[in-house]
Amino acid sequence: MSPSRLTSFEVRVPASTANLGAGFDCLGLALEMYLSVRATVLAATGARTMARSRGVSGTSALPSDPDQNLIFRAMRHTAEREGFALPRTRLAVQNEIPVAGGLGSSAAATVAGIALGFTVAGRPIPKDTVLRYATEMEGHPDNVAAALLGGLVVTLTRADGSVVAIRKRWPKVIRAIVVTPNVTLETKKSRGVLPQTVSRADAVHNLQRSALFVAALEDRRYDLLWDAMQDRLHQAARQSLIPGLADVLALPRMPGLLGIALSGAGPSVVALATERFDEIGKTVARCFERHGLVPTIRNLEAAQEGITSSQKYVSQK
Repeated sequence: MSPSRLTSFEVRVPASTANLGAGFDCLGLALEMYLSVRATVLAATGARTMARSRGVSGTSALPSDPDQNLIFRAMRHTAEREGFALPRTRLAVQNEIPVAGGLGSSAAATVAGIALGFTVAGRPIPKDTVLRYATEMEGHPDNVAAALLGGLVVTLTRADGSVVAIRKRWPKVIRAIVVTPNVTLETKKSRGVLPQTVSRADAVHNLQRSALFVAALEDRRYDLLWDAMQDRLHQAARQSLIPGLADVLALPRMPGLLGIALSGAGPSVVALATERFDEIGKTVARCFERHGLVPTIRNLEAAQEGITSSQKYVSQK
């Protein structure tokens, strides 16, 4: 490589919503809101990676300290697992995804970092390996699979740690109305309130509905999504952490609204709809406003494509 040119790698990873009601830790949907990362290789070897990050549209920037930056930590995890040394690298990050908002910000950062770990080392991106490493770091595969593959994903983790993810194309007629209250909620805290055991009746309830969700989409029986998104495993336990969530989940059916659920661990909620998007978004937002919160409404399409990557040469300055 010419000394006046540096190699730059770019990845773009979508946000995601997980669970979709009853599909706890198995269903995920990629959304058209993105984390973009450019990694410029500065030297073949080096002690440190530098990061520059900014958020857009009211979102949060990721930490600039490499030791606190999840993208770099994922790069380092990949290098350690694969047994290679990372070159000295500069990261430039632009983030549209709210951090700790229940929209897969950590999954996007993890997938981006693992993919960049391979590319800056001159290796192709093996999606099965990225999926496994990202699930190891995240603890569950739904968001990472959606970020990696796009569309709707149905996932499971085997006893040996390997991950299965089946991607299903999402119907374009259904949009995701995402409403995010101004509450920061770490996934660890949100998972901490969940019960350690559940009744057989509640387990069966969710099994039936998560299966129905996928079947209803396959057969275009969108009228069944309201029933398919009813949950008994996690949403009720999380209501104490998110003022207004109980009101949101108690909303009645209305024209255009197919179903509504907590997005991942929250605090965002996602309403699936085919029409009257503004009306539905404002109705959900008022539930949070009554509790003194300031919500942000986003009208999003599903991202049919997951992570994308490119490589180019840049002039050295």
